[in-house]
Amino acid sequence: MSLKLAWGITGSGDLLPETFSVMSTVKKSPDIRITAVLSKAAVKVVRWYKLWDELEHMADHVLKEEDANTPFVVGKLQTGGFDCLLVAPATANTVAKIVHGIADSIISNAVAQTNKVATPIYIMPVDQRGGTTITRLPGGEKLELKIRPVDIDNARKLASMDGIRVLAGPEEIEDALKECARRLSAE
Repeated sequence: MSLKLAWGITGSGDLLPETFSVMSTVKKSPDIRITAVLSKAAVKVVRWYKLWDELEHMADHVLKEEDANTPFVVGKLQTGGFDCLLVAPATANTVAKIVHGIADSIISNAVAQTNKVATPIYIMPVDQRGGTTITRLPGGEKLELKIRPVDIDNARKLASMDGIRVLAGPEEIEDALKECARRLSAE
């Protein structure tokens, strides 16, 4: 049995290379089919980080946002065409939209509509802990980011939402997908 994963990618450069590294390992399994669903901003950021070729190698399908419902991934998420939805990395903007019920992008709409059925949702927000974080720019330079309290608060609210599991970082992605596979085999 093959795990059919919808992998939502937002426009965050923070944790993007680390997430791609984990997904590259995940893709080595012949039992996983990945459909990458990219927001408009994600298309730009993935290209900026020069990860586009790697994405096309990992994903069986790459879907780019035209609007909040095009391409139409929600139908497959709600009717069993996908076994789970992973959003990693998730920007503070996307997290805020999800927490406040705004479904005006392909990723926020996918989460909102998927949350109406039993399809598992895993989200890895980049801004979860207070203080500062060091991220790397595409050229390898370090960039220090101060995490805003409002973004931390939204990540906490996201974690309290029914039907959504928040991942602390890329290191939790593999376990989340194993959990999804176990759910699938139990059905």
